[in-house]
Amino acid sequence: MMINAIKIFLPTTLAFIIGILITPRLTSLMYKHKLWKKNNRAQESDITNTEFSKVHDGAAEIATPRVGGVIIWLSVLICISLMWIISKVFPSDLSQKLDFFSKNQTVVPLGALLFGSIIGLIDDLLQVKGSIGEMSSDVLGNRWIKIGLITIIGAVVGSWFYFKLGVSGISIPFVHPLFNFGVFFIPFFIIVLLGVFSTSVIDGLDGLAGGVLAIVFAAYAVIAVGQQQIDIGALCGVISGGILAFLWFNIPPARFYMGETGMIGLTVVLTVIAFLTNTVLLLPLIALPLTATTVSVILQVISYKYCGHRRVFKIAPLHHHFRAMGWSREKVVMRYWVVSIIAAIIGVVITLISK
Repeated sequence: MMINAIKIFLPTTLAFIIGILITPRLTSLMYKHKLWKKNNRAQESDITNTEFSKVHDGAAEIATPRVGGVIIWLSVLICISLMWIISKVFPSDLSQKLDFFSKNQTVVPLGALLFGSIIGLIDDLLQVKGSIGEMSSDVLGNRWIKIGLITIIGAVVGSWFYFKLGVSGISIPFVHPLFNFGVFFIPFFIIVLLGVFSTSVIDGLDGLAGGVLAIVFAAYAVIAVGQQQIDIGALCGVISGGILAFLWFNIPPARFYMGETGMIGLTVVLTVIAFLTNTVLLLPLIALPLTATTVSVILQVISYKYCGHRRVFKIAPLHHHFRAMGWSREKVVMRYWVVSIIAAIIGVVITLISK
């Protein structure tokens, strides 16, 4: 029991420290190369209403780097690599146990994190630079193209679950028999991945996405340990530690934004971990602020399109609605963190007692 606790908390702390140490150099590079968009969202759209101007700081958007998510996945990668190297260079019973790079638990989620993050990084750089070599910003700037790439990732990982792990269904809390999808598990996985990916619009206020995601991954660390999936628990802890390092510098006024390199990678790996821990149906509760973000956008679009241009919210997603109501950025962010903690605790408790 003690070694399991060490296996979670030591790498988590190490990832946080690594993130803190690498951030100053990375921040200097971000500002040196001006890795921010040259036009803010108001300039790129025809939206000029007062609600929009309330929730978007145009000056900050064109002077703040948007690739801060690099800090998260680099911290995770360095931490995992360091623990693995130590286990090989200094082989001992302790170092072997602390190494959580395992083929059956962490290889696929780690690969999903890095692959999604690299796609996001390319997208961020295209939005900043306009083009990379022969690739123009239209390639990934088009959201439908990104959705296509996410769908491909979902098909590959979903196939791995189905064909390699033999997973074809999900469990329902307090109901032990699996709901079996058969081969339709793969499209189901894709749909869930796209649903979680759609929550990336939560990255709209300083500290909001970082705080919420750090809490969600910490909750999954507890869930994984409760299911004796210690390596997955360690990976979730390390991701949470990397996010906390990012958050240290993202608290207002933000030194940088998470960007797509953070949000795509984190939403992809979150989906994979939810399936690995068989908690897909509880994910909307555990990650309640992410769910509310997506639902608010869907309701706004449906209402505006089919109900005579009526709006459910002053502006979507939901956190911008609160800003338009007059809430300060800090109030919105802190209350989202509080809701995240409560929702995550409830989700963890339901998960552990329903097994």
